[in-house]
Amino acid sequence: MDILTSVSADTLFETLGDQSAQMESLANQSLSNGIDKYINKDYKGAAVAFKAAFGLSSASQSTYGVDAAKYLAMSYIQLGETNNAVQAYKQAIQLYSNDDTLYAALGNLYFGEGRTGEAIEAYENAVRNFEDGNNRFSLGQAYLKAGRNEDAANQFRKVIEMNQGSANGYYGLGQALAAQKKYPEAIAQFERAVQKNKAFYDAYAEMGYTYADAGDLDRANEIKDFLGYKDKSLATTLGEYINKMTQPKILFAWADSSFPFYMPPKTTVAELGNYMANANASQTFAMVFQFNKSMDRESVENPLNWSISRASGNGPAGDYNYGLGIPDTEARISPTPIDVYYDEKYYNAIVRFTVDQNATGTATIDPSHLQFTFTGLDGDGNTMHPKYDQYTGFSGSF
Repeated sequence: MDILTSVSADTLFETLGDQSAQMESLANQSLSNGIDKYINKDYKGAAVAFKAAFGLSSASQSTYGVDAAKYLAMSYIQLGETNNAVQAYKQAIQLYSNDDTLYAALGNLYFGEGRTGEAIEAYENAVRNFEDGNNRFSLGQAYLKAGRNEDAANQFRKVIEMNQGSANGYYGLGQALAAQKKYPEAIAQFERAVQKNKAFYDAYAEMGYTYADAGDLDRANEIKDFLGYKDKSLATTLGEYINKMTQPKILFAWADSSFPFYMPPKTTVAELGNYMANANASQTFAMVFQFNKSMDRESVENPLNWSISRASGNGPAGDYNYGLGIPDTEARISPTPIDVYYDEKYYNAIVRFTVDQNATGTATIDPSHLQFTFTGLDGDGNTMHPKYDQYTGFSGSF
């Protein structure tokens, strides 16, 4: 009886071993079949094959299960079935709980979906299972997205410790320092990153963003121009960011403005137009100002954000009437325009205001020293550049 039992046990063991080998072989075949379908973009067929491969691998405890699960998740992603992709990774993790690549892949999926908290948890598990620079870098990026900037910086410092020859740690640390508004320190890290890898153009772009945040738009533009020869997409995106951070300026007044802003002091109001020769005459004029970027329409068209005054404080030549006394005949102009129209296409504003003749028809005016000031916002919410928020015909923008 004991001999028969022994024989039966050996036979059973061999039978189970044969079955396991067969299932592993079938798992491999299903995996290969799924990859072929995936390459041919038959994602539904690929998902069926990968699911079978994963099931067979699970039963036979084959290492094919990890690859099958990853491909299955990728197929679901292509089909737009994100929740199924998540479940594929989770089922694989239950069977292969020590495989850091599964946690990392799940973290990447969560990160791409904006599920930052879940991504952090997945990446932390990946780091626990395998102390790897890539895992720590991914965790650092997730911390950054969550606003945990110091935690992110610590992860990137560990990446640097693990591999000082790699540019990634310096790049990530630069991002973390920039997020903390430590701009000089951040720039130093980006410089180290490009020293390690001169073709690391993302690091150049991040450096450009940081210079822009720090207010050094000239340096940011230099990097944008450099990237224009290396990576046009990065250059375009950086250029848009620089423009967003750029304070608006009044560049000039158009010559076709109906108000003759170039005329000198002691100009008679009658010279502004034939009608203005009449006593007590009143006429509306317009100044057309050119901005350097897109402005906020509501802000520009609010007359209270504009003021019209007599220039002063720029020295005798720049002062109204060259700094001489103001005669009693001098025309008085309302400090607030009648109305303003903003042309979004061409970034210019038409400012309309009224000039009045006096009762004797002898009013005078200094058109070239009439000062127009704008204190509103651009389309990005920036206030005016303090050196270019005023205009006179004599001095131009200042």
